[in-house]
Amino acid sequence: MWRKSSYSGQTGGDCIECAEGSPSKIHVRDSKNPSGPQLVFKTNAWQDFVSSAAADGFAPTTR
Repeated sequence: MWRKSSYSGQTGGDCIECAEGSPSKIHVRDSKNPSGPQLVFKTNAWQDFVSSAAADGFAPTTR
């Protein structure tokens, strides 16, 4: 099941969607192009990416 970020607005802006492909993989796609290409990350690589983005100030602030 694909999930869009809770920080994504209802105006159709840039956003990604994520889905668990298996217990060890995360699938990522562009929410505006659901039939387009997907990236597949190992779970630990995705967690490292998200943690790094948050540490560098890319994490969204409160709405």
